[in-house]
Amino acid sequence: MLYDWLFNLIPVAIVIALVLTVRRAARKPLWAEAIRRLKTNRAALVALAVIAIYGGIAFCDSIAWRDDHNAPSLSLIQRTFGGTQEPTYSAPMATETFGEPRPRPLAGKHWLGTDGTGQDVLFLTLRGCRTAMIIGGFTLLIATPLALIFGILAGYHGKRVDDAIQYTYTVLDSIPNILLLIALLMVLGRGLPQLCIALGITSWVSLCRLARGETLKHREREYVRAARALGISHTRIMARHIFPNLLPVVVISTTLNFSSLVLAESILSYLQLGVPPGIGSWGNMIDASRLELARQPIIWWNLTAASIALFVLVLAFNVFGDALRDAIDPRLRS
Repeated sequence: MLYDWLFNLIPVAIVIALVLTVRRAARKPLWAEAIRRLKTNRAALVALAVIAIYGGIAFCDSIAWRDDHNAPSLSLIQRTFGGTQEPTYSAPMATETFGEPRPRPLAGKHWLGTDGTGQDVLFLTLRGCRTAMIIGGFTLLIATPLALIFGILAGYHGKRVDDAIQYTYTVLDSIPNILLLIALLMVLGRGLPQLCIALGITSWVSLCRLARGETLKHREREYVRAARALGISHTRIMARHIFPNLLPVVVISTTLNFSSLVLAESILSYLQLGVPPGIGSWGNMIDASRLELARQPIIWWNLTAASIALFVLVLAFNVFGDALRDAIDPRLRS
């Protein structure tokens, strides 16, 4: 399908964009100094390595092809980890099924066990990486331009433009976020693109406020006044003079917002409003394991694998975002 093809490109585009951004930023003195400070921060390097591992897994799960015309398209992750399916549960590293009156031998090796449908838990956990990267990347592609356009317009022009934009995001922000997401998903329907659109509509307000506040400061600076005196158009001033000075705020905000978007997807999937069951998702794994905790004996490995994978990714983005903020902040430079 067209949606699958487009969403397979998102993790690839994220990797390429990060590489090109780092290479271009390294040529500028201020960003080169920030990169140098990041290289001396061990916690930031570990967090970046963890993010790179998750991105690599998502990249491998996005490379898919067909063996013949009638065969389904399978990714590298599906071909490597999704080959063997068991009849029911099996514990991590076990050799027999779990919870049956007569345990049966397993057809394959499952490091993290299998769920109730017999699917490998490690395979499901790895497939959740692609969904997390798509949710974070595609949603930010929707929310960031909206926030920057409205924030810069409100801060630069002021008066009625500022009042209209402030009224819009104040009304939007006054609605409880979870209720607004549920209402949008009820209208748009359940699916990965619909979820990204709903999250994008509800997650641009905080960055818009930051962009507006920074623009209010920069529009009174000498270089902006000089550009106006030279007759440069307002659009060019905003694009060529104000926007580059907002990049540190944008980079830090998007890095920290990525983890909150991944958490939002898991919460909505737990409420059965997020990603459809056929798509790998940590939220779907957590939702499927609700009743497993009430069993006797407890089926704990499905919930544990999804929770740890989600926790590690969110922690890595938060640590890297904090380190990036410290590296970019000129007040912390010696």
